[in-house]
Amino acid sequence: MYTDTHYPASLYIASFFRHDTNNQVTMWYDIVDAFSDSPSQLRVVRFLLENGFGVNESGKVTANGIEMPATQVARAIGVDRRVVDTTARSILDHETLRQVFCNIRVTPDLSQVAEVLGLAIITLIPKNASDKHIVASAVRVLAEYDLSIRQLFVTDPIFSEEPKLVMIIDGALPHGVIEDLRELPQVKRLIL
Repeated sequence: MYTDTHYPASLYIASFFRHDTNNQVTMWYDIVDAFSDSPSQLRVVRFLLENGFGVNESGKVTANGIEMPATQVARAIGVDRRVVDTTARSILDHETLRQVFCNIRVTPDLSQVAEVLGLAIITLIPKNASDKHIVASAVRVLAEYDLSIRQLFVTDPIFSEEPKLVMIIDGALPHGVIEDLRELPQVKRLIL
């Protein structure tokens, strides 16, 4: 069954959201509005976005251009296959959503294989997910220790109840880096 524990392609998804003059995210509201009459289709759209899955011109769900059976997607979300097919067709009928879903790409999540690859993972839970300096502050600390960043994932507060920044680092963490990250004013807690 589908859960919100995955690290989505949020860095890519975030670029598709536009902001109005009050700096409020409006793309998600457009999506909610487009699927307001069908909560199950809205679940499909959310699942696709969180996982970086797209829709091709034929109305099939894809992962980097590779078609995925609607039955498998439906099973993962807990909906009927026809809901997945209908949602894909509806996405193609909406010009903005078509542009998003026909171009979105899946990014590999190295956190699941970090130990095998000799990588370190630091998960930062922010005090306030809307703070614009979370990533910059954390990366600055890592740069001060001359650490090589292999991957960063940011879960979007719209999609996640507990937004986080996941940093995947080459090699072991030197003494002091965790303490310096904990001292950042944006940090609520760190998970190692």
